[in-house]
This record gives sequence, C-alpha cells and structure tokens, in this order.
Amino acid sequence: MSAVRAPIVPSSHRPLRVGLFLPFAEQQHDGNSPRWSDFATIAALAEDVGFDSLWVPDHLLFRFEGQATRGLWDCWSVLSALAAVTRRVQLGTVVVCTGFRNPALLAKMAETVDDISGGRLILGLGAGYLESEFRAFGFPYDRRVGRFEEALTIVRTLLREGQIDFEGRYYQARDCELRPRGPRNGQIPILIGAAGERMLGLAARHADIWNGWLIFGRSQPDGVAPFREAVDAACRAVGRDPTTLARTFGVLAAPTGLTTPPRGSAHPDARVTPIVGSPVEMAETLRGFAREGVSEVQVYLNPTSPAGVEAFAPVLAELDRG
Repeated sequence: MSAVRAPIVPSSHRPLRVGLFLPFAEQQHDGNSPRWSDFATIAALAEDVGFDSLWVPDHLLFRFEGQATRGLWDCWSVLSALAAVTRRVQLGTVVVCTGFRNPALLAKMAETVDDISGGRLILGLGAGYLESEFRAFGFPYDRRVGRFEEALTIVRTLLREGQIDFEGRYYQARDCELRPRGPRNGQIPILIGAAGERMLGLAARHADIWNGWLIFGRSQPDGVAPFREAVDAACRAVGRDPTTLARTFGVLAAPTGLTTPPRGSAHPDARVTPIVGSPVEMAETLRGFAREGVSEVQVYLNPTSPAGVEAFAPVLAELDRG
C-alpha cells in the first residue's frame, strides 16, 4: 500500500454502507494484542480500500468461564485519536456502555469527538451486559435498563437541545449546558444496540439507528427477519413509522476462508456461519442484507489484520459495481 494513495470513495451504486470493526482486545489482532500503531495502520488502509466507517467497542475486561481474562483499550481515547488521523470514514461506537461514564460528561465527550472528526461521529449507546467488568471497575450492575433510560434522556437532550435540568433516581444534571457546540449542532446520530423488549422500546422512541448482532451466530441475510419484525413491532407500539429507524448489523466475514471464530473473540468456541466465498459471492451476500432492509453492516474480519482488510477490498470493489 502506498502511503500517499488517495482513499477510494465508495460508489453511489453501493446498496448499503460497509463498516469495519477494529480489533480491540488482547489477542484479537490476528492472535496478537493491538496497539495504537495497529489501529492507525488499519484505519488508513480501511479508508484506502473504501470502507464507509470504523467501529470500536466499549468494554473493560472480557471474563468468560473457562477462558483467560483479556483486557481492552479505552473506547473514547482511541476514538478521539482516530478522529484526528482519518479523513473520510464515519466513526462509530458499538456500543458505549452508559453505565461506565457520567451521561452529561458522555455527551460532552461525544460533541468533542464529533468536532475533532469534522462531523463524522455515530454515537452508539447500550446498557452493557458483562457483570464481571462492572464489578471489577466498581460500577453498579443493578437496574441497568432503568439507569440506561435516565442516561439516554440526559445524553440525547444535551446533544439535541444543548441544555437540560434533570433530577432522576440514578443521575442528575442540574442547569447543565453543552457548550461549545460541535459542527452538526444537535444532529449527531444516536444508535442503540438493543434486543430486550424495554430496550427496543427506548430505541423506537429515541434512536436514529438500531443495531443487531450476528457475529457469533449466523452472519447471513436470512437471520435478519426475526430482528426486523421485533424492531418494527416496537416502532408501531410507540406510534413510529418503522421505516424511519435505520437498521444495522454486526457480521463476521472471512475473506481468506477462515471459518472458525477469530482468536481472542468474545466467544471463541461459538458455532458461527461467517460470510465466505469469492468476492462476487460475498458481495452478493451483502446485497442480500440490503434487500432485507439493512442500511449498514459492521464487518468483523477474520483475520483481524491488515491482511484481512486487503483480502476484503475486492468485495467492496465488487459491491460498488451495482
């Protein structure tokens, strides 16, 4: 790859956006632990080959029964650096755990990163699910959805309106203002990763984008329908037109034919069905997601390395052929 090669601008014929999930945990970078230099290299390459977006998770520790503990880098620190060194791709979180940070401060952080990036942030939010990391870092794990609802109220109101006076059961933000404002002045997209009934209801009421997860299952278009039906039902229940809530999915792709879960994945012993095949076949699978109403996929590559990005580049080129 030439260091001066201009990024490929995705074709207007692309039927859906394609994002890249960065390796974030120990052993997740093709079996090694990623460093900032790895993030910077992969981000530059991703822009070069035509990815639409880069995505980072928000976890502190992976602790699963029968597995060694693995740590992860801080989501917001890396995201801020990516905002400064990238030029075109959108930058998203899949997803920020609102239980790890004061929500008013989280809104301030999001506005700041959006300014650094020139208006390219997608703010993904969720309630978290790994009790072990909450306990290890001293965050309360109880009533996660109730806490999330209050945090979402504060974050969304500050981002949309610039001020809030809020007294909740779990969080307070009294006479709080978000200043200065970033380049989009209240228009940062909010993505919510949700599956349960209450969380889906919050997504239907407040999100611009909904995110589902197929990476550790069947990363195929036929897995979309049950999720779509649940999200549509949640929208109808709150009086929202389901077509106004964009749908995204995390998927696993193996452009080099590696069909086992990547080393260092959260569930390495899971049975998975990744996207595989020739570039033509993999592009057609992605078109299948578009036909199911998916506007973007976040691709977790196997291998999670520059070699994996290079191997996936012909899929993007084929997808752009229309």
